[in-house]
Amino acid sequence: MKIPDLNDLIADLQTAKQIAIADRKPTAMIQATVTTAKLLGLDKPVVKDVHADDVQTISELMNELSSEQAAITYKNIMG
Repeated sequence: MKIPDLNDLIADLQTAKQIAIADRKPTAMIQATVTTAKLLGLDKPVVKDVHADDVQTISELMNELSSEQAAITYKNIMG
């Protein structure tokens, strides 16, 4: 017996989805669609690559503020 691969599983889900559409079963159609998305990893959040050189430090961010804005921010943080 052949172990199904990803393409086999997706084909089976597409068949199930077509049957659900023909039988007017929207819940089954949605489940087949969601399961396909999960198999393809589309249900995972996208992680963006961040380089250390692109990240600003708190000091760099504070330097961009006017002294008045910095004082207000400091007061809000420190209470």
